Amino acid sequence: MIYKSNFKARLFCMVFLVFLVTASSFAQNVRTVTGTVSDDNGEALVGATVTTGRQGKGTVTDLDGKFVLEVDGQTAEVQVSYVGYKTRTVRIPARGPLSVTLASDEQVLQEAVVIGYGVQRRSDLTGSVSSVGSKDFNQGVVSSPEALVNGKVSGVQIVNSGGSPSAGSTIRIRGGASLNASNDPLIVLDGMPMEVGGSVSGSGNFLSLINPNDIESMTILKDASSTAIYGSRASNGVIIITTKKGTSSVRPKITFSSTNALQTPTRTADMITRDELYRLVRTYGNDSQKSLLNDGVDTDWNKEIFHTAFGTDNNLGISGRAGAMPYRLSLGISDQNGILRTDNVTRYTGSLTLTPTLLDNRVKLNVNLKATYGDNRFANTEAIWSAATHNPCSPVYSGSDAFLGYHEAVDANGVPVTGATGNPAGLLSNYHSTSKVCRVIGSLDADYSFRFLPGLHAHLTLGYDGSRGRGHVYVPHEAYQYYNTGGRNYGYGPQKNRNRLFTFYFNYNRYVERIKSNFEVTAGYDYQFWKYTNAAYTELNDREPAEQQAASAADDQRHVLLSYYGRLNYSFDGRYLLTASLRRDGSSRFGKDSRWGSFPSVALGWRVSEEGFFKVLKPAFSTLKLRASYGVTGQQDGIANYCYLPLYTLSQRGAYYMFGGIPTATYRPSAYNSGLKWETTKAWNWGLDFGFFGDRLTGSIDYYRRRTEDLLATVPVAAGTNFNKQMLSNVGNITGKGVEISLSATPVQTDSWEWSLSGNATWQRNRITNLRLNARSASPHTPAGAIDSHYVQVLSEGHAPYSYYVYKQIYDERTGLPIEGLYADLNGDGKVDSKDLYHHHSPSADWLFGLSTSVRWKRLTLSTSLRASVGNYLYNGMAMNTGAWETMSYNSYQLNRLNASYLETHFRKRQFESDLYVENASFLKMDNLQLSYNFGKIAKWCSLNASFMVQNVFTLTDYTGVDPECQGGIDMSVYPRPRIYSLTIGLDF
Repeated sequence: MIYKSNFKARLFCMVFLVFLVTASSFAQNVRTVTGTVSDDNGEALVGATVTTGRQGKGTVTDLDGKFVLEVDGQTAEVQVSYVGYKTRTVRIPARGPLSVTLASDEQVLQEAVVIGYGVQRRSDLTGSVSSVGSKDFNQGVVSSPEALVNGKVSGVQIVNSGGSPSAGSTIRIRGGASLNASNDPLIVLDGMPMEVGGSVSGSGNFLSLINPNDIESMTILKDASSTAIYGSRASNGVIIITTKKGTSSVRPKITFSSTNALQTPTRTADMITRDELYRLVRTYGNDSQKSLLNDGVDTDWNKEIFHTAFGTDNNLGISGRAGAMPYRLSLGISDQNGILRTDNVTRYTGSLTLTPTLLDNRVKLNVNLKATYGDNRFANTEAIWSAATHNPCSPVYSGSDAFLGYHEAVDANGVPVTGATGNPAGLLSNYHSTSKVCRVIGSLDADYSFRFLPGLHAHLTLGYDGSRGRGHVYVPHEAYQYYNTGGRNYGYGPQKNRNRLFTFYFNYNRYVERIKSNFEVTAGYDYQFWKYTNAAYTELNDREPAEQQAASAADDQRHVLLSYYGRLNYSFDGRYLLTASLRRDGSSRFGKDSRWGSFPSVALGWRVSEEGFFKVLKPAFSTLKLRASYGVTGQQDGIANYCYLPLYTLSQRGAYYMFGGIPTATYRPSAYNSGLKWETTKAWNWGLDFGFFGDRLTGSIDYYRRRTEDLLATVPVAAGTNFNKQMLSNVGNITGKGVEISLSATPVQTDSWEWSLSGNATWQRNRITNLRLNARSASPHTPAGAIDSHYVQVLSEGHAPYSYYVYKQIYDERTGLPIEGLYADLNGDGKVDSKDLYHHHSPSADWLFGLSTSVRWKRLTLSTSLRASVGNYLYNGMAMNTGAWETMSYNSYQLNRLNASYLETHFRKRQFESDLYVENASFLKMDNLQLSYNFGKIAKWCSLNASFMVQNVFTLTDYTGVDPECQGGIDMSVYPRPRIYSLTIGLDF
């Protein structure tokens, strides 16, 4: 027993001794490493990754940038990384904590490109995608986000509708793919798809309610492979807008910028001078016309309505980190006067962004809240036409109390003459149209990284976009405008737009080292609901008691889009790339039998520069990638919400039925198409990306073809029905093709000098290939683009959309001048009639060019941007409509000024359909010229930069109208785009 007991005791002691030795040895091989991680400004980086690179051991920094990591005795160094910064490998000191500083990596930041439902490295893209960051945006007075990238991206054309600060823009990516449905691209703001054209009362441009100073980057998805993930709304491309976020810095970073600008009028309509008018009337005028000449009066009506306008735009931004909460807060005030007197837009904006990370960096939140309030006064743009045509021999003021003191055309009884134009100055000062618009956009993004399966993320987005607008119109009953009906005094609205979004998707990313493959899979679901309401209102006059002049019924429009989608991104060995996606959309705008549409895409990429055989071409040839893609996208925007339903509308005035002796208005059925279905676009894209000399010179070339089928087009309804004359149907096809070239270069880069250069060129062509309801019917010519019921444009098979359809003008062989009313008999039947109309060019440009360059010497930088359009034509409606003697005087009480073209043509009657007025509108524009200086730190706590800029510097063109850039193809009365001189002061604290 004693022996056994001693044996057990010795055995226990031996085991315990072995345990102590082992534990001691283990303790000697395990140590704790501590340290801090900061950026190159000394600010702590929260959530930086610190790893040994062995057995996956690692940790992340806390709110103060500190970390604690246990390593074994064989580990001599750790690797520290953070998104947007260069990764460092640091040796572990023998004693004491580590102090690691990470430098920002611009190349890494530029590599990250926002795409649909995620982010992707630029080098891994297989589609045609262009991204423009804030440092490359157009500067100066920018009232709406789309102007930031005008001329910067190949295949993208942005045309502002005029010089008013409230003017909207028409955006076309690859020329658009539809006819009657929308050709606008889808706009996605921080993950939330916006309503196309979602403006409310008093807001001419729904994008203008987004402060351009809050935008970090804009990404344009052009080919179907990139856009198909958005399915039914992506036929015309996608623009993804990403706003600025907070930083990890504990110390707040404060930025303030102030832009103050003077806007001056530029070119106005080319009309005859006062002396020319006087001479013509004295020579050829009748007695009543001569009596309207006042020898002592010479009024420059353009000076009466246009002026030098002042505008200011001030923005304050505060970003940093409060505890665990990175944040950014911005406030903006913009007050822009238009060059047309009484035109003003005042905008107040606020934005708050919170980007916290929770649960050991597994939950990342992105909370965005933006609010805008707009207070606007809209000028009466009829004054522009009136100023161009008004008699310069007529005074501004009459010297009497009639018409509030303005000189007007009246008959013998002192009543305004029918058909006369009002005094331009009076049209402005006596017209009061105001609006107040507010908009709130909020979104919550939540991304959760699963612990049990690294690489798997669940992403939730909740979004709301609500806007509300109302306005008021007041014209005194004494004013010339609406004089016979007692003026106007009424309010309209409120109009409300609501847009709600629910998005949920899973994303799984894994690299399998054994087969050198990276897989990224995304699968998700979207629900989006839109509602638009407009309260009924009545237009009243300014009399007591007020009398009704017109009425607008209440409106309630709603639609829903449900979507399921998936995408696979695969790469092998970093060389071979595959992207495939499928989206299935269901829209409430179609009947149940055709409600759902499927939109697939596939794309391939080959990074040739990663191949072994390519090494012989380096370093001169640094990058080469080939791309090819195919995809199908849909279209359901730009059409009414209930076209497939049988609806009844109030009958025309006079259609009453007597019930009990009381006349009761009746309703009539509206035309509807129960078989209405998706318009679809099938597109192919082939691309080449390249870089030379370490990517000092980079570029891309894309060639695309696309075909849109089942066009949503408005066609005539068969005669004999009770329906409207036209109905929305699926009819016809349109095809498009084009080439896009982009180049960026840095020819000079030293400590003192840097010269950067970027340019793009686009060739594009769209053709209508079918407009027939059935193959046996004749190909129709659908009229479009009317002036006084005279159509000068047409939709025809085999031609570009909205081509001009006019008569061929005959000219005098001796003088070379056009002969009035004489046109070519093109079909040779011995007479000139509608069968002799011919297709003569189109508004679409053949080529679009953009060029931006910047030269820096030390702290001084000179930069400029230019755009060109070649092959676009424009119908000069102003010259036609005011270029004939018949427009000199419609009556005996008013004399009108003629267009300068009359001095050559001497037309007696207007020649509506003459090809004389279809002019080549090719142009070269310098959009801006900027000189800036970075003063650096002017105090320990403040740095200063300043810039002076001229916008709309010059336009070179042979077009004789006001501006060759006119969306739609017919130039009538244009609000001139001003030349802007601005000074910007920027302060960083």
